[in-house]
Amino acid sequence: MNAQTRTVVLEVEGVSWASSKSIVESTLLRRPGVLLVEANPLSQTANVSYDPRLTSQAQLREWVIECGYHCAGQSVPDHICDPAHDPDQALLGAHQMPAGQAPAKLDDTPPAPPSMSEHHDHSSITTPEGSGHSGGTAGTVAHEDHTGHDHAMADRSMQELMGHGGSHAGMSMASMIRDMRNRFIVAAVLSVPIILWSPIGRDVFGFTVPAPFGLRDDVFSLILSLPVIFYSAWIFFDGAWRALRARTLDMMVLVAVGVGAGWLYSVAITLTGGGEVFYEAATVLTSFVLLGHWVEMRARGGANDAIRTLLELAPPRAVVLRGDEEVEVPTADVVPGDLMLVRPGAKIPTDGTVEEGDSEVDESMVTGESLPVPKTAGSAVIGATVNTTGTLRVRATKVGADTALAQIVALVQEAQNSKAPGQRLADRAAFWLVLVALIGGTLTFVAWLWTGASVSTAILFAITVVVITCPDALGLATPTAIMVGTGLGAKRGVLFKNAGALESAAHIDTVVLDKTGTLTTGEPEVTDYLPVGMNDIELLSLAAAAERESEHPLAKAVVAYADARNIPRRTATAFRNVTGLGAVATVDGRRVVMGNARLMADEGFDMTAISAAQNNLAATGRTAIALAVDGKAAGVIALADAPRPTAAASITALHESGIEVVMLTGDNEPTAKRVAALLGIDSVIAEVLPQDKSARIADLQRSGKKVAMVGDGVNDAPALAQADLGIAIGAGTDVAIETADVVLMRSDPLDVPVALRIGKGTVRKMRQNLGWAVGYNVVALPIAAGVFVSSLGIMLSPEIAAISMSGSSVIVAVNALLLRRLRLPAQAAPTAASGNSESTRLPRHGSADAIGHRSTSDNEADVAVNPALRDPNLAAASAAASNANPVVEINTHPAHEDQPMTYHEEHRTDSTTLVTDPVCGMKIDPKTAAATREHDGVTFYFCSMRCADTFDADPHRYGHPHI
Repeated sequence: MNAQTRTVVLEVEGVSWASSKSIVESTLLRRPGVLLVEANPLSQTANVSYDPRLTSQAQLREWVIECGYHCAGQSVPDHICDPAHDPDQALLGAHQMPAGQAPAKLDDTPPAPPSMSEHHDHSSITTPEGSGHSGGTAGTVAHEDHTGHDHAMADRSMQELMGHGGSHAGMSMASMIRDMRNRFIVAAVLSVPIILWSPIGRDVFGFTVPAPFGLRDDVFSLILSLPVIFYSAWIFFDGAWRALRARTLDMMVLVAVGVGAGWLYSVAITLTGGGEVFYEAATVLTSFVLLGHWVEMRARGGANDAIRTLLELAPPRAVVLRGDEEVEVPTADVVPGDLMLVRPGAKIPTDGTVEEGDSEVDESMVTGESLPVPKTAGSAVIGATVNTTGTLRVRATKVGADTALAQIVALVQEAQNSKAPGQRLADRAAFWLVLVALIGGTLTFVAWLWTGASVSTAILFAITVVVITCPDALGLATPTAIMVGTGLGAKRGVLFKNAGALESAAHIDTVVLDKTGTLTTGEPEVTDYLPVGMNDIELLSLAAAAERESEHPLAKAVVAYADARNIPRRTATAFRNVTGLGAVATVDGRRVVMGNARLMADEGFDMTAISAAQNNLAATGRTAIALAVDGKAAGVIALADAPRPTAAASITALHESGIEVVMLTGDNEPTAKRVAALLGIDSVIAEVLPQDKSARIADLQRSGKKVAMVGDGVNDAPALAQADLGIAIGAGTDVAIETADVVLMRSDPLDVPVALRIGKGTVRKMRQNLGWAVGYNVVALPIAAGVFVSSLGIMLSPEIAAISMSGSSVIVAVNALLLRRLRLPAQAAPTAASGNSESTRLPRHGSADAIGHRSTSDNEADVAVNPALRDPNLAAASAAASNANPVVEINTHPAHEDQPMTYHEEHRTDSTTLVTDPVCGMKIDPKTAAATREHDGVTFYFCSMRCADTFDADPHRYGHPHI
């Protein structure tokens, strides 16, 4: 689809039969500008892709209404979006239609005089300057909807009002279920006396009471059957009429033919003097079909719980501060820039930024994050999440369709409505199955007459063939599984963009994970700084000036370290980023080069003075950046990026599913292998340039592997597109999220195996349902036709056929719901740090105060402080190269002690047993710990300086976890 194509999720309420979705699909696809329609009877919505230059959402809404279904516009979250908002009208008016012109009617007749369409089209058509929402939008929309409803009701026939199109239009799924129950009760109650005064009642049950008022039994049965046919069963005739008008065939056609044929034949016999009639067959058939459909609707209604919950999340009203006054307004009236007051226990009305206050926000209903997330001034908040502890003043930044909730809802709905390749085939098969049933019923009638059977017997077999066929089971086979699967994912913060993503996830055997930002936190910190032959402040000032021009996370870490030491700021010119290698810049006339060994080799620099230090730092798993000034080696800066707390658990879960795990990174091989060994990753592809990542994915695919790529950055986008399944971290860039097939809202690598298991479970249910639907019809049709009557004595009545048909749909729906019992990897146990969701990461306050430095010429003291210098070779190389220049280290100063607390990283025992970071709970090797702390005579090891800083802020809390 080209850039002009738009996709919208429209309400299509009143589609109660799975096969009836073809009415909406076939009708809209014949309209100008409509490119793709995917209707979903479970969610009562439809994905519609269209060209906004040729049609608009208002016209799409009109066409849906003309199909006999209710459509208020887009399916959007309650309270924050206007369903009737149509951004396409101005564009459409510029390309095609004059103001006020009504869309073409369903029967292709010339446009009618303006009526309902005038009320529903927004003012942007006739008065472009008035487009958008104003203070009176809500009232205007309400007036438009009411007026349009009056016109619509005036245009409806009695036939439409008696069927689903009239009585079910605008109903919720719960209301439709109640209506189906009521129709069933009427049919069932009246079927009892009809059976008693039928030949079955007289001959089988021995019922001898004469019909009231001296009427014949068949006349009395005809009278009793009228409410059943014209109320309970009218939905079948109404639906059949709509299907035929839309030039398609569905379940309604079959039931209408079965019920109608038996009843009309009986009426003809009654009016011509009496004889063998089938009123009991028609009414009992109606009762059983309604019963089965009622149970089926109750079962499949549960498949939509997840999206229904999302739609109802937003609060109806918001408290906005206007000066010193608190004003309560509808949430839909909040505009960007409004300052909202959110008290403890209240929902945040819309997306925004905290202006004032400190609190914790429960984001579990949107992101799946299990613990409340701390929020303070400057923190971003998500609409519809719950403020738990403190009062917040939040500045609204996004409203309506731009909010995170609206975008999540749209993403989930589009995925639920999308069709898997197998479902497209099943939908076509359902149409032909109805045709086969109608032809089969006709042939069965003729065949039994040819064998000498009576007309009544031939009609019974023909009705049985028509009724027992179940295209609904085919129609429900995959949508129910997809609904449950995507809903299950949404509850864990895993968003599938379409059904194809679910199918792809089921076939993945290799997962490729980007290291930085995916397996690690993506926030590296300086751990070692070794100037060689230059003053440390001078060198760091030059390096920081160059790195300020870069957006790379490593560059930001160097700048943060320099700022923490109050290094004088300088300005860089002629900055050039060397992709995947480093950067070059000029600072005060001096040429500064920072990067890896390859960049230094390309520049032709002699790095002998620092190569040993750089190699040893890299061997410990750190990223070692070489510094060169004016063509000479000047020093090394080492940085480390801690693995995410759940990274190891995610790798274990993938291995349990039989999936190979590959780490793809542009980092140096020693660093990459160190992280891989720590996490248990199978293989490593290191030192890969961004432009080569997609080629490496293609190499794996050529070897026969089905590859999923997990990444977060712009440089990952080509690889995400190349992979069989692209998975984007929710805290990643917009480009990565747009390119990927799956989005992880919590930015938790443990959700990768969750997504793959949901995919496998969903596809398994889809196959089971399709197998049952096809097998049922293959076996049922010949039995219903009486093929085995003479040989095996097997014969089905229309009533039993109705139960079988309805039961088939119920089995498919219930089987899909069993997907909810799918075993998924457990979420990480709550820890003190895990509550800080990466998708809404808080700014780090006070980091400059937490990082200090120490200068010394005493190399022995350096060894005690700098873990890299414990290596004798590195210590000797550094001492020889430094020529008494100071080696600057990181030292953390806790606020509650007079003496600075210097971290030590030496391994204090000979054991290789992993220890636990007391802050995040991660298992780490003491030898490779990023930092250690001494507290009450106990040594604590940390995976990153962030955890160490957190410990310093409250050592009593983390040093005594039992308190």
